[in-house]
Amino acid sequence: MSPDATPDPYDDPVRFGQRVQIYRNRRGMTREQLAGLLGHHESWVKKVEGGKLKVPRLPDLFRIAEALRVRSLNDLVGEIGGGPRVDLFTGPGHAKLPAVRAALDAFPFPGDGPAPSTAYLRAALAAAWSARHSAPNHREVLGDLLPGLIRDAQLAVREAETGPERRAAQAVLSETYSLTQFFVAYQPDSALLWRVAERGMVAAQESEDPHAIGVAAWLTAQAHRDSGPGHYDAADAVTMKALELLEPRLADGPVEVQAITGALKFEAGYTAARRIDSGTAWGWWDRADRIAQRLPADYFHPVTSFGRAVMGAHGVTVAVELRNGGESARQANRAEAQAIPSRPRRARHRIEQARAYHLDGQYETALTTLEQAYEAAPETVRYNGYARRIVLEESEARPRERRQRASRLAVDIGMSAA
Repeated sequence: MSPDATPDPYDDPVRFGQRVQIYRNRRGMTREQLAGLLGHHESWVKKVEGGKLKVPRLPDLFRIAEALRVRSLNDLVGEIGGGPRVDLFTGPGHAKLPAVRAALDAFPFPGDGPAPSTAYLRAALAAAWSARHSAPNHREVLGDLLPGLIRDAQLAVREAETGPERRAAQAVLSETYSLTQFFVAYQPDSALLWRVAERGMVAAQESEDPHAIGVAAWLTAQAHRDSGPGHYDAADAVTMKALELLEPRLADGPVEVQAITGALKFEAGYTAARRIDSGTAWGWWDRADRIAQRLPADYFHPVTSFGRAVMGAHGVTVAVELRNGGESARQANRAEAQAIPSRPRRARHRIEQARAYHLDGQYETALTTLEQAYEAAPETVRYNGYARRIVLEESEARPRERRQRASRLAVDIGMSAA
């Protein structure tokens, strides 16, 4: 390994503070940024990294792991006590992940069979999105559908005979990769996630379809943002470039173009909130909401879930990312989850509400809200790092009833044995 390379925490049994510094550097994060996310002064982080402070209490430990997006608590603290691996921001590998990965690894060749029509693939994709939104365990459903969809969409591109046919097929292929990204996200294969995101963007650009490009940009921006502060500028660059393409089409564009434009405006606000830039974050939320209010009252974008019903949920997310406990709770109290027609998106909103209540010190309400999220879509909770962090933290709470409720949730989502 090059002497200039970032060391691997597993090369030596390094102490906790060194691990924090290593992961912070890998995320492209300064001490000041980490301290801001944790509610501490920069000097506190310096003392932790320098070994002048011992391993923090469990709540601080979980917040450090959340801020650094460490996959497992063991990665941060080492194998203290020889305990089991405690996964945080990477969910369990789904049983159908190998089949989806195999479909992505394979490429159709001439003679592999006739391709379905683009119209047929569009209908199949619409049915797949509908199945995803209605399923309590959407990866289970998508794991069955994606291998065939990926193969057929690739074949459609390969066998297209004219320019318009090929562009239409590329748009379908790009959306197929978008659907695939929802399956792959938060599973233990980040390289596969990036491969899917990049293929989706390439196919979208080849299609020259503004909506397909907007969707691919929306997902790519999320992938950049989830990679840490060092990638926030890349997330913004993708978002702004897509908005530059889409905004001139807003006045007379179809409803799906308006919706993806609104979704991208919110993504800009989400990234600003991660930077703890309150004015910019809420400014972009306002711009997104103005577009949402122009859409039909019951409109729901199949990929981004954008529409009037989701703007309250987006408000909760902005407040939580800004680490404003009181505002987070206010947003959570007024955001109606039942208006969101998608079960996994509704569960995600419940998780964001739980984060808000937990941030505000309403621990019992946070657990109740997580239980509601589990009722809506168990798999969404199982793969969500924020939900897992709250469950782990509450399983160590002093009040017995909170510990018991959190322990039951931990069993339900597969974090501990019954």
